[in-house]
Amino acid sequence: MGASFAMAVKEKALAGRVCGYGRNENNLKRAKEKGIIDEYSLTIGEVGRGCDLLIFASPVGVFLELAGGIAPYLSKGAIVSDMGSVKGRLVYEMEEAMPPGVSYVGAHPIAGNDKSGLDAAVSDLFKDVNCILTPTNNTNDTALKTVSVLWKTLGCNIKTLTPEKHDEIFSSISHMPHIAAYALVNAIKMIDEEYLNFSGTGFLDTTRIAMSSPQMWIDICMLNKDAILKHLATYMESIKAIINSIRANDRDGLYQHFEQAKTLRLNLKKSKNALSNKE
Repeated sequence: MGASFAMAVKEKALAGRVCGYGRNENNLKRAKEKGIIDEYSLTIGEVGRGCDLLIFASPVGVFLELAGGIAPYLSKGAIVSDMGSVKGRLVYEMEEAMPPGVSYVGAHPIAGNDKSGLDAAVSDLFKDVNCILTPTNNTNDTALKTVSVLWKTLGCNIKTLTPEKHDEIFSSISHMPHIAAYALVNAIKMIDEEYLNFSGTGFLDTTRIAMSSPQMWIDICMLNKDAILKHLATYMESIKAIINSIRANDRDGLYQHFEQAKTLRLNLKKSKNALSNKE
C-alpha cells in the first residue's frame, strides 16, 4: 500500500520529494532504485523533519509508536494521515500524539489485495475505490480538505464517517470475512490437510484473503476487538441456523438462507456496476 501510494504520488507529480522510512534497508534501497521514492532513512526523525505530509502505511499496531518517535521533528503546519483499516479510539490517540500546529486526519482507502510488499505495488491501486475519511470535532478543516483532495486526485471516491462508525462497518464487511477465511482454511487442515490439494476455484476464491499478512490482521483484531467479537457472534448464529436446517432436513429453510444470500450478493454487484457506469 505504501509503495503504491508513493508511485501514484510521483506519477501525478503531487510532491517535490517523496521520502520513505522503514526498518528493512534492502526494501528501501530497491524502492529508490525503482524510482518509487526519492530518498529514504532508517531514522524516523529525519523523515519527519521538513515534511509537509506524512502517511502511515505500516500495520496499525505500531501507529502510536511511530507517532511518538516522529512527533518532535514535525514542523508546524504539517499534516499526518494514514491508510489503516482500524480507526475508533486510535484516531483520538493519534490526535493526542500530534505536537501543537500539526494536524492528523484519519483515512482508509479501500484498496489492496492479498499480496504485500514492494513487488506488489501498482500506481493505479487507488483508482475508482472508496476512501473513508474519519474526522473528529478536533480535525483541522484545511488539513481535512487537503487530504480529501489528495485521495480524489489519486482516483478515490471520498466518503466520511465517524471513527466509531467506520470500525462498526468494516468489522462486518472486512475484518470478519478475513477471520472467516483464515478459519475455513484451518478447518480443512483439521479435517485432512491433503484435501487442500483438491481445491477448485470456489475454495480458492473464498479463501484468497487468507493469504493476507497475519501480523496486520492480528493488530486489527486487537484494536477492533469489541466490534469483531460482536459480529462473529452474529456470523455464528447464521451458521447455526443453516446447521439446524440441514439437521432437520428442512429444504425450505435452506432455500430461504441461500436465496436471501444470493439475492443480496447479486444486488451488491449490480449497485457497484451502476456506480461505476455513472462515474
